[in-house]
Parts: sequence; structure tokens; C-alpha cells
Amino acid sequence: MNFRSLGILSVSGGLVVAGCTVGPNYKQPEIETPATFSEPLPSATQPAVTQMSSTQPTTQAATPASQPVNLAEWWRSFDDPVLDQLMVDAQKSNLDLKVATERLRQARYQRGIVTSDYYPQVDARASYSHNRNSLNAFSIGSGQATGASFGIGNRDSDLYQGGFDATWELDVFGGTRRAVEAANADIQAAVEDRRDVLVSLMGEIGRDYIELRSSQRQLQVATKNLDAQKQTLELTRSRFKAGLISELDVARQQAQVAATAATIPTLEASIRQSIHRLSVLLAQEPNALTARLAPAANIPAVVPDVPMGLPSDLLRRRPDIRRAERQLAAATARIGEATSDYFPKFTLNGSIGQESQKASHFFDAGSTFWSIGPGISWSAFNGYRVRSNVGLQNALTRQALYQYQGVILQSMEEVEDALIAYDREQSRRVELTNAVNANQRAVDLATQLYNRGLVDFLNVLDAQAALFASEDQLVQSDAAVSSNLVALYKALGGGWDAENATNAK
Repeated sequence: MNFRSLGILSVSGGLVVAGCTVGPNYKQPEIETPATFSEPLPSATQPAVTQMSSTQPTTQAATPASQPVNLAEWWRSFDDPVLDQLMVDAQKSNLDLKVATERLRQARYQRGIVTSDYYPQVDARASYSHNRNSLNAFSIGSGQATGASFGIGNRDSDLYQGGFDATWELDVFGGTRRAVEAANADIQAAVEDRRDVLVSLMGEIGRDYIELRSSQRQLQVATKNLDAQKQTLELTRSRFKAGLISELDVARQQAQVAATAATIPTLEASIRQSIHRLSVLLAQEPNALTARLAPAANIPAVVPDVPMGLPSDLLRRRPDIRRAERQLAAATARIGEATSDYFPKFTLNGSIGQESQKASHFFDAGSTFWSIGPGISWSAFNGYRVRSNVGLQNALTRQALYQYQGVILQSMEEVEDALIAYDREQSRRVELTNAVNANQRAVDLATQLYNRGLVDFLNVLDAQAALFASEDQLVQSDAAVSSNLVALYKALGGGWDAENATNAK
């Protein structure tokens, strides 16, 4: 992957003037991405398997890269109505999503504050004062004449004032325009941030739901094996009472039953914890979804066709990449905003109002006053501060560029990791299915031979333990295949436009 140089990096405290707008003009960096993903796409064919606990299909294929890829509601490919409803409810109620929405509103209000600098700042004022003059306020020569000597009779007076003051800073060098440009980019970054929260939320719900169904299926497997082992325990007790075997076989089977039973409380706790997590993600109290989710159901099955697209699609589809690019644009604009402080600030100042000593004459034409005139201010002696601020904004922009590059690389890594995990787990699931079938056959044979007295009871114990372990691993592999597919969808940036897709229906 090649990152071409960005022009803003050459700005280091100097002045760049283009069309009376100082600072660098932003141009999105050109990113060269690989033509294809390096890790293998999900296999188009897999060996046929006999599944005892799995609902996963036996073939997987990837959508050709040249075809359009639609990941808006990727979870519907699992064909699970309960999962579909959880996703819809989460979009309406999740608290992290609401926080992200408020951050978007915050960015929009911030732009309103910045945009107000385009317009005159007008302040209204009104006042009233009652004054009393001092009789001893005047002295003339050595005679010490006082106010009373001049016959001042009315010492009290009133003054009524009201009017408007206005100041308008002219955006001669584009400092305000750059600030608004940065604010607009901040809004777009906030939009992408909310989308990124939505992508993460959909992925989290998918993983937690799969984990719930996996624990429920593991519990079924453990219960089934426990029942079978208890039946074997009763058989060994009967044979012990008949004097056909020693008490050692009974003790061994009791230990096997206890070990299997010990796995059940952990699975029950995992089920409850998954329900708690899903409930909180929907902004409900932890047990709110118990009635809906407690009944066991199949692990969501993976789809026979996985949309992939091109690596370059990530730049357009992943919200975290889009957000990082907008943050880079905002940082670039702030270089120009800081650079504008090198130049003078030109303002137009004005005021108009009414002033009178008597309320009855306040609105007379003769009570009107006004003033207008230009102003100029220049931080000529703050050059070091301005230069340091420009350098600071350049450093922040370089940080934003490196973060943008890092997010792209990280996204590529996540896709590659998800691809290889998804592909290899399917191969593992095939082998585990074969292991389950072989272990089931071994249990049947060992039990038959033991009943005939042809093998030691240890063979039965080993076969039962191997069957339970392989069945449990197969369930976990089923869940891992589906979870890896969820991770792949998330890595591809799927789900952020789900609200638009839902509203369109």
C-alpha cells in the first residue's frame, strides 16, 4: 500500500495566500491499495459432512469482487428473525448510539457558533441613571466660590440612554472561512463517528447473540452426554451387584458423570450473562430479554455467499476511515485559521441610540446619536505566539495524516484476519464433524464389547470422554464460523447504512 505525499506537510510556519484565503487548500491523499486481498476468500467448495449439532451449510463462496456489494443489513443473511429484531431495537434504543447522535448535534451547533463570525455582532443596551451634583464641586481662585455661589438651584438630574452597538470583522484573509471549513469537516467526522458506533454495535450484538446460542447448544450437548453417562453408571452398578465387575468401574463412571455435570453450571451462567449483555445493549435492565432469549435456538447459520468487494472499497465504506479523513481535512483547515493571525484584523464599528435627560423627550429626533468608523488591530508583537500556533496546527495535521494511514492499514489487517479465520475455521469444523462421527461409533462399539466382557471399562470411559469433548468443540466451531463471519462483515464496514435501508422498507 502506497501513501502519496500530502501538500500540507510542507507548510511549517510560513504564509500561504491563495485567493485571499491563507493556509493550505486541502486535497484528499491518494491511497494506492492492493488489487485483491492476500488471504484466501472463503472456499467455494468443502467436503460433504454429516452434522449432528450444526446447521451450518457445507459450501461457502465469495461474491466476485467486480459485483456490487451490499452490506447494509448483513445480519439478515443469517435468516434469524430474533436476531433481526434485536438489530432493529438496538438502532432505536442503544445509549452509545444516542451519545454519538448528541455529539453530532454538538458539532452542528459548534458550526453555528463559528459561522456567526461572518456577520456583524450587534449588542443592545439601555440604561437609566439619577444624578445629584455636589454644592462644593467648584472653586474659583482664592475666593473658594462653591456651587451655591453660582446659584445652582437643581442639584438632581436624570439620564435615559438606549441604543445598539455593532462590530463587524471583515474576513479579508479567510480566517473565518477556514474556521467554517474546519467546522464543516468536524460535522462530517461526527457523522462518520456515529456510523462507526453503529457498525460496532451491530457487530457486538451479532457476536453476543451467537455466543448465547452457542452456550445453549453446548448445554444441550452436555445434558445429552450426562444422561447417557448416567445410564452407563446404572449399568455398571447392576453389573457390580451381579459380581461381574469390580467397584473400580463404578467409581470411574461416577467420576465421569460428576465431571460432565460440573460443566453445566458454567454454561448456565454464560447463557444468563449473554442475555444480560444483549439487554443492556438495548438500553434495558439486564433481565429484560430473558423471556425472549431463554428458549434455546440454533446457532445462526452462515450464508452460502459472502460479499467481499475490493480493498479500495474499504476507503469508501468503513466509517472509521471516512472519519479519519474528515479529521485530516479539519486539521488542515485550522492551519489557515491560525495563519490568518499573522495579518491585521479589519473591523467596522458603529453605534446608534437615543439619549435624553427627560423621558418625555427620549424619542425626539434631537435625542438621537450615532457613530460609525473603521478599525484595525494587529498582533504585531505576538509573532512568536502566532508562529507557535501555526506550528502546532501543522503538527496536529501531521498526526491526523498518520492516524488516517494507520486506520487504513488496521482495516486491511482486520479484513485479512477475518478472512483467514473464517476460512480455516470451516476446515476445522469439517474435521471436528468427522471426529464426532468417529467418536460416536467408538462409544457404541466400546459399550457393546464391554457388555460382552471383551474390553476393559476404561475403553468405555475414554470413548465417552472423547465424544463429549468433540461434540462440545464442534458446537464451539459452529459458533466460531458464524462469529468470524460477523467479524468479516464488521471489518468490511457493513451495517452503518442499516437505518436508511430499514426506513426504505
